[in-house]
Amino acid sequence: MTSAPFPTGPINAVSGTAIAVRGDDIDTDRIIPARFLKCVTFSELGPAAFADDRAELNGHHPFDQSAHRGARLLVVNRNFGCGSSREHAPQALMRWGIRAVIGESFAEIFFGNCLALGIPCLSVDHDTALAVQAAIEADPALELSADLETLELRGAQGPSWPLTLAAGPRQMLRSGQWDATGQLLANGAALTATAARLPYLQGFAAA
Repeated sequence: MTSAPFPTGPINAVSGTAIAVRGDDIDTDRIIPARFLKCVTFSELGPAAFADDRAELNGHHPFDQSAHRGARLLVVNRNFGCGSSREHAPQALMRWGIRAVIGESFAEIFFGNCLALGIPCLSVDHDTALAVQAAIEADPALELSADLETLELRGAQGPSWPLTLAAGPRQMLRSGQWDATGQLLANGAALTATAARLPYLQGFAAA
C-alpha cells in the first residue's frame, strides 16, 4: 500500500509504477469481499483489497508482491468491477494506492463510482491490455504515465499505447468537476449568499 494523497482538483495525468491483475469479469465481491462492507468508514479498506483472492493464492497475488508496493496504476482485462454496485470496491483500491485503472472494459456503476473518487477508468483494446500487463510483469519498476490530454499510456523509455475515455468523464476529470466536495468548498461564499435568500432557511415573512 501507499500513503499517496487522495485525488483532488483537476486530473490531467496519472504517473507511477503499475500492477497487473489478469482475468475477465472480476467482480466487486472479489475486489472487496462482502464481510468488509460492515465497516463504519472506508478508511481501513485498503489492506482488504482482493482479500480472498490473495488468501487463495497464498502470497502469490500481485497485490502481495513487494515489487508492486506503491503502484498507482492498475491494469485489468474485460468487464472489470461487475457484480454488485458497492462503492467499497473503488474505495478499497484507492486506499491501497491505485489512482487510475486501465482495462478492456468496465462495469458501468464501477466506472461511475471511480469517477466520483477522481480515479480515471481508461479503456484499451485486448491486445494492448495483454501487452501492458506483460510489460509490467517483466519489469515491475516500469514507470508509466496515463495522459488524459493526449489519451496515451506512455512508458518512461519508449513504448506508448492509445487510451480511450468518453468526452464527458474526461472533461470532468480534467476540469476538476468530478470533485463535488471541492467545488462546494471553493464556492462557499456563493452558497452562503444563496442560502440567505431562501425563505425556508431564513423564516417566511409574515403574511
